[in-house]
Amino acid sequence: MPDNPRVLARLTLFLCLMWLATTPSVADDCPDWSRPAAQNAIDTLGQRLAEWSNAYYRDGKRLVDDATYDQAQRHYHQWQACFDIQAAETPPPPPAGSTLRHPYPLTGLNKLDDLAALTDWMTRRQERSLWVQPKVDGVAVTLVYEAGELTRVISRGDDLRGQNWYSKAQIIAAIPKQLPAPAPPQVTLQGELYLRLKDHIQAESGSAGARSAIAGLMARNTLTADAGANIGLFVWGWPDGPRDIETRLSRLADWDLTDSARFSEAVDSTQAVAKARQRWYREPAPFATDGVVIRQSHRPDQTSASREAAPTPPDWAIAWKHPSRSAHALVTGVDFTVGRTGRITPVLELQPVELDDREITRVSLGSLNRWQKEDIRPGDQIIVQLAGGIIPHFEQTLVRIQPRPAVSPPDPAAYDALSCLQLTNGCREQFLARLTWLSGDQGLDMPGISEGSWAALIDAGLVRRLNDWQTIEEKELRELPGVGEARATQWLDAFHPTDGWRLSTWLEALGMPPAANDSLTPTTELASLQARSIQDWQRLQGIGPITAQELHAFFQHPEIQRLLKASLDRS
Repeated sequence: MPDNPRVLARLTLFLCLMWLATTPSVADDCPDWSRPAAQNAIDTLGQRLAEWSNAYYRDGKRLVDDATYDQAQRHYHQWQACFDIQAAETPPPPPAGSTLRHPYPLTGLNKLDDLAALTDWMTRRQERSLWVQPKVDGVAVTLVYEAGELTRVISRGDDLRGQNWYSKAQIIAAIPKQLPAPAPPQVTLQGELYLRLKDHIQAESGSAGARSAIAGLMARNTLTADAGANIGLFVWGWPDGPRDIETRLSRLADWDLTDSARFSEAVDSTQAVAKARQRWYREPAPFATDGVVIRQSHRPDQTSASREAAPTPPDWAIAWKHPSRSAHALVTGVDFTVGRTGRITPVLELQPVELDDREITRVSLGSLNRWQKEDIRPGDQIIVQLAGGIIPHFEQTLVRIQPRPAVSPPDPAAYDALSCLQLTNGCREQFLARLTWLSGDQGLDMPGISEGSWAALIDAGLVRRLNDWQTIEEKELRELPGVGEARATQWLDAFHPTDGWRLSTWLEALGMPPAANDSLTPTTELASLQARSIQDWQRLQGIGPITAQELHAFFQHPEIQRLLKASLDRS
């Protein structure tokens, strides 16, 4: 979420336009939309951005995480430039109720995209000492002390003016009401009110609603003592204080504002910053964070003119957010994969986005029913998240492209657990999945034989049935592109092991439906399995009517019978 919506929006648009004007491959990043479709998509995304911004600044609610907002805003400006479509700028809502002016504007920070950007930023400051701090995820506040006494407490508001929180601050024990003497005539502190958490791990729990919880507490008419005790204060700015960070941290610690010194450290390399970022992301912490802040030890003097200027992010400090846990993504296509059992899985092709420092280009919808319910088409804009911190998954649709492009999924009636036992029209995908399963460790366990190996054999016309590989000769393998003498020998050894395979292994490899342990023993013969009726299968413990029907159909299928007879004859 932008720390300064008005200025950052103008700056982002300017930078995007400059980048687009100087990048030869920009057309590759522009969606293939008609002008009406582009207008609708951009307008609708603009409305979503306004909703998110209003909720953040007016209600203290984060509807999406910062990375998703930043990505959506970049896409918004990029697509505006692609189609030469401009929208009226929507200013942030003013703070509710009576307001006070901040002595110094809350400027926010520019953000780094990656480690390379950090390296560039630090290289330009190689003669200056640098410090890193956690970017505490809370609610920004300004504290004003006069002659050592707390006189004003101002919420962030629109960065220039905010609500008067003085009375609520009296209940928050973390906010000193009096600075020990001797104190400067006026002290202006900028910081973050945060929710105290125990052993919070950002990578696992995200922000855990910490910021919204603080915003909710501060929105109440009164604070209870228990609520006030659960609020901490991290001071990150002292605009009218000492220019060097070491002195600032020491003085703050003297005033019992110890978080700043405790959680700040000097750094001299990008590796040190990256290590600190990972630590705040993956190790226990007393508060939620959304990244780290890197600062020059000495900052420029905050002149009186800077008090009146529009809030502008400084160049002597910068933020590096945590890896994205969710992302705003453009769907570029919808692919349908057919698995070994005939299950159809829709997969959304995405314009590349970054999640947890990984590039994501595809996300599965899990089932055809899910796709039919969500009705996602190329050109739609969605949010994707990481499930369990590892697997990307679809979260929600934000914008539906208009008009809706046609998408033709496979006919589910054409695929089941016994379809595509041979390579016929429309069967390549399921047939290839069957072969890959057959050679895997759950099947015949053929070392060195992968999906790519089977694809090469299929493309060469050497495999059209599930056991054609048993009759392939070495000469045929050696003639395949990329398969020399050594690999051909390896493949033949995998196809013809010394000991062969038992019946139970063949049944697993060919996809026999799962059955109870006592339904198949080492002495069980194929003929007896084929002779079992549905009722015979169902009499076995642990086999219900549906599984009994599946097992009967498997053993009665002509191609399964042929494969088992031919394979066992050769074993």
